[in-house]
Amino acid sequence: MIGTIKPLSIGSVTLEMPVILAPMAGVCDLPYRVIARRYGAAMVCAEMVSDKGLLYHNKHTQEMLRIDPREHPLSMQIFGSDPSTMANAAQEVEKAGADIVDINMGCPVNKVVKNQEGSALMKDLPRAEAIIAAVVSAVSLPVTVKMRTGWDAEHNTAVELAKRAEQAGAAAVTVHGRTREQFYMGKADWTKIKDVVQAVNIPVIGNGDITDGPSALRMLEETGCQGIMVGRGAQGNPWIFPQIITYLKTGRILPPPTAAARYEQLLEHFESLLEYKGEYIALREMRAHASWYTKGLHGSAALRERINRAAGVDEFRNIIRGLL
Repeated sequence: MIGTIKPLSIGSVTLEMPVILAPMAGVCDLPYRVIARRYGAAMVCAEMVSDKGLLYHNKHTQEMLRIDPREHPLSMQIFGSDPSTMANAAQEVEKAGADIVDINMGCPVNKVVKNQEGSALMKDLPRAEAIIAAVVSAVSLPVTVKMRTGWDAEHNTAVELAKRAEQAGAAAVTVHGRTREQFYMGKADWTKIKDVVQAVNIPVIGNGDITDGPSALRMLEETGCQGIMVGRGAQGNPWIFPQIITYLKTGRILPPPTAAARYEQLLEHFESLLEYKGEYIALREMRAHASWYTKGLHGSAALRERINRAAGVDEFRNIIRGLL
């Protein structure tokens, strides 16, 4: 299959390579999306946005709709449990300039599922289908749905939900190969993704346990999915995109980035966060990103401790520059 990877068409949007950055809260803000696109992600997905936040013009939620021209093609993800407010949210996303509207039906966190949102919708398929139909009717953009395999091991509803999504007009579905009960533990069950591929005629994007080029190829081969979505493997690691793409095209495994390359990218990321979010937020949010960028490096634990104690922008910069 190496060298024969096909472009991925999602409605009117065509991706030259079927390799996508997953929507991750606290990770896929504007600065990192721009970085991921530059490194070769064929499409990037934004952090999920609340339909209620958009309905009531919450300032923070509105800020999450900001788009940089360098991001396109961009998918923006919305979450909620009411068809009418989800339709309104989709229209706001379209006005903001996104290329695709994605509906979150996979988020496992308690504060989301307790409101019958995210993966809770996998237990209420009629409501899920009504939401998809309402969103499809509300916008001219392609609409996609991101789901899990089901609520728990006894309730694998991904196949039925994918069929309903197709019937309601969705242009593609993404399946994370874990149940809500698993959260991010255990191994992703790719056989459940294959079941969805065989059940629908729209593109299926596989998600879960893709960490490098070989695992990306295995996902495509074992499930028959038309695209792959990289989540935690991309945290502090934009190099995963050229690594995957090079492997899919040629079978060649690129070397990992040097320590210096990681520190340089970390610093560039920090400068972008500063510009976008200001000093107070950038310093705090960069702590998580820094732990991912430096994972596995010699002395990384001590370095993270220094970064976490950095009291200001200059101190943070000096810590990283001292390593270059």
